[in-house]
Amino acid sequence: MADGEHIAAQQCDVAVIGGGPAGSTAAALLARRGYRVIALEKDRHPRFHIGESLLPMNLPVFERLGVMEKVRAIGVYKPGADFEADNERGYNTYAFDRALGQSPPHAYQVLRQDFDAMLFAHARECGADAREGHEVRHVEHAGPRDSTLHVVGDDGDAYRVQARYVVDASGRDAFLSSRRKLRRKNAEHQSAAIFGHFRGAEPRPGADAGNISIYRFDHGWMWMIPLPDGVMSVGAVCRPEYLKQRRGRTVEFLLDTLRQNAGLWRRLEQAELIDGEVRVTGNYSYDSSCMGGPGWLLIGDAFAFLDPVFSSGVYLAMSGAEQAVDVVDRAMREPRTERRLQRALERRQRRGMRRFAFFIYRFNGPVMSQLFRSPRNTFQIEQGVISMLAGDVFDSFRVWSRILAFRVVYGVLALRDWRRWNRERRYRLAQARSQFTGGNTPLDRE
Repeated sequence: MADGEHIAAQQCDVAVIGGGPAGSTAAALLARRGYRVIALEKDRHPRFHIGESLLPMNLPVFERLGVMEKVRAIGVYKPGADFEADNERGYNTYAFDRALGQSPPHAYQVLRQDFDAMLFAHARECGADAREGHEVRHVEHAGPRDSTLHVVGDDGDAYRVQARYVVDASGRDAFLSSRRKLRRKNAEHQSAAIFGHFRGAEPRPGADAGNISIYRFDHGWMWMIPLPDGVMSVGAVCRPEYLKQRRGRTVEFLLDTLRQNAGLWRRLEQAELIDGEVRVTGNYSYDSSCMGGPGWLLIGDAFAFLDPVFSSGVYLAMSGAEQAVDVVDRAMREPRTERRLQRALERRQRRGMRRFAFFIYRFNGPVMSQLFRSPRNTFQIEQGVISMLAGDVFDSFRVWSRILAFRVVYGVLALRDWRRWNRERRYRLAQARSQFTGGNTPLDRE
């Protein structure tokens, strides 16, 4: 045991593990409610993170958190999403101002290192004791309101934090989920990503300049995300089988991959990869068998993650963190309600994830490709899809009824082309169940 661990434990009401969007949101809102909060982030901001494209439904969360103007200052205005299509322009735009529900008419795209640093600093401004370079190594739960966190700073000093509640927002590290053996690989969907930042890529013209653009290729899908200062995030989410073919220089593998879609490459061929830096990450999809227990709760990617195809991660993390604050607050004041509240929150999060997952799992299939290439607004179905893309997946019956109609149309088309649909489905499931264990390859520099 390190010398620092003999010193009396530091006391707090709530310990938050992780300083990403979920952790910073929870820490800020709990501190505002008068709780003593210690937030522990193992890295130091700014640090790179994937997930740069935000959803319109993030904006009300920003307003309630008090960071709307800060996001606007560091973001690129995002009016919608576009998907390649066989028309004169080469793409269809799904503009957020056509959504059915109450979602805002736009979103933002951000450099995550700046966005996350801003949120963590904001938690500190709200009264949380927000510490960077402090890694939680172990958590002991002595009772429902008695947890001890063993922490080591990046200066080597070790100490303990005693908390009445632990909120795990450790992201894809899934700290408590992994140690409690709750983490489960998704049996229906797995993917890996390779990506980089470019300067000099061609934006969409006019009002579409801030769109996220989505392209398909034989092994997955690709994105182009406009970021501040003329930077474009460009990458591919691939079947694990494809990424395992990577040989030689990672930069060349990325460029060869991006060349497989002619429309994307036309916008990128004159661009320059910034610092020659390429990142690779794998095994996106997982969840946890439960969200919490007496005195602890999982939020954001520490609980589950699907896939970045519809940019749902940050919104699910921050909205889930908001809901989690209510759970923690009630549980601290009325312990008998804790289990019921945790289960209700878990059901809500899983419901939202399922609604995104229906599209994500089928995105590369022939039926979904046809529907996105040739959208129809019969019975406002297209507008329902736009609402889903905006993140409106929880509470609007008007939206969800249109999504149900979309699923009916999807089912009819799948039956018409049953052989191709079934072939794609069997291939997807085989990939998800394969023994791909690429994990998080943090960085390849060439």
